[in-house]
Amino acid sequence: MNQKEIFQVETEYDGERIDKFLSLIYPSISRTGFQKLIGEGQVLVNEEKVKKNATIHFEDEIEVLIPEAVPVAVEPENIPLDILYEDNDIVVINKPKNMVVHPSAGHLSGTVVNAVLYHCADSLSGINGSIRPGIVHRIDKDTTGSLIICKNDTAHTSIAEQIKEHSCDRIYVG
Repeated sequence: MNQKEIFQVETEYDGERIDKFLSLIYPSISRTGFQKLIGEGQVLVNEEKVKKNATIHFEDEIEVLIPEAVPVAVEPENIPLDILYEDNDIVVINKPKNMVVHPSAGHLSGTVVNAVLYHCADSLSGINGSIRPGIVHRIDKDTTGSLIICKNDTAHTSIAEQIKEHSCDRIYVG
């Protein structure tokens, strides 16, 4: 069943982009996911459809209709991982070029998630659901680099908060 919620914008979010605001309210759905819902008319501001990059203002009324999740079976695959670090809370891997991080249209297998499901079995954070278990951040298919995968919700919440607050460093080399 679809989930419908209506709420008013607090003063601290005045001037915020709608997609960014909604991803703060619903951390299990990405900004891209909300942009899709906005484009489909599933998000209304003051009872009107808005553009994906609309800004919200104090006391705006936001109505969000989140469709029921469609389960997608993501199968574990025995794909070798280049593990840089691992403990009871996280796994840090070196993601190779041409490997997609999580399943999506056209990439249902051969992803980091498929490999991590095999490696970690049932020891992954469930915060991002069955499509992105343990995934806190991603990097593009053609990009190599370190990727943090969380084995539990406590680690996931902590690392996601550090990334959000910029209290940890991510270094990009071109």
